[in-house]
Amino acid sequence: MKPLKYIGLIPARYASTRFPGKPLALLGGKPVIQHVYEKASGVLQEVYVCTDDERILEAVRQFGGKAVLTASSHRSGTDRCREAYLNIGSTADVVVNIQGDEPFVHPGQIKALQSCFADPSTDIATLVKPFQADDSVEMLENPNTPKVVLSADGRALYFSRSVVPYLRGVDRQEWLRCHTFYKHIGLYAYRADVLDRITRLNPGRLEKAESLEQLRWLENGFSIRVAMTDVETVGIDTPEDLMRAEAFLASRMQTGKELTDEDGAYGSAGRCGCMRNGSVGTAGKDWELQVPGRRRVPGGAVQGQTLGHRHHHVPQWRQPHRRIREGKTPGKGHIPVCRRREV
Repeated sequence: MKPLKYIGLIPARYASTRFPGKPLALLGGKPVIQHVYEKASGVLQEVYVCTDDERILEAVRQFGGKAVLTASSHRSGTDRCREAYLNIGSTADVVVNIQGDEPFVHPGQIKALQSCFADPSTDIATLVKPFQADDSVEMLENPNTPKVVLSADGRALYFSRSVVPYLRGVDRQEWLRCHTFYKHIGLYAYRADVLDRITRLNPGRLEKAESLEQLRWLENGFSIRVAMTDVETVGIDTPEDLMRAEAFLASRMQTGKELTDEDGAYGSAGRCGCMRNGSVGTAGKDWELQVPGRRRVPGGAVQGQTLGHRHHHVPQWRQPHRRIREGKTPGKGHIPVCRRREV
């Protein structure tokens, strides 16, 4: 089968309400948009910034990048990507939408999106990150962090600003310790023909209720394949976020540690993969875990990683890895586990 051709598009507008001009704000001596462009270009052969502002266009060209002008009337980055795709005259099969305010986007995250298209039935791909058991309930309930409910084969069933699913009969303070919830990470990839179709849709009732664009696609029958990441990126929405990003970048430079492919995707060793056929894959390849004295379990850890356990009602292949004390084994009733918006 002919390999798919990908194009990376980075929507970036100047007139952000909370932080006007943020694509051009300096981070470590370079514009934020340059960080995003360089990360994307490390994975994708063809990358463009799509913007509605001449200042951003010129800045991208000055650092040697490619950019295309788009209208200022777009409601979302998805709409901007479609116009850019048409203006460029691209023949790519899949469009990867990388947010222009994510200077620490990880190469493994982009590769994980690509791996989802090994399945011909994938219309759209996106990312999720598991909440951790020691996260606060307030983090889980934050409406600015959309949650995702997944099917058994790794497709998105629903996105919500509320906590989903609701755990009946379980104290809310215990929710994160007895179920794995997933936060949405707003990177997308779409087949080119699907991008054309979804941008022609009118907002539906679910999108209007939750103010989440992806619900329009689900409501109209499109399939959203999900890849998992363990990378927490540092998005920039406000000047305060930029200060935190500067501190994060400085800490990386002090330790001499760069965000490499082995460093982030689903924890380490590039373990960021598309959930498909009941397993977590790396670049579309399935893998499994051998637990001594127990059956082989779909999903799992690569050699040398630690194991843990979760309650039985959580699908096995979707577990974040957790450390278990040496000598302990999963108890009865438990299973071994492996541990957007317009810019």
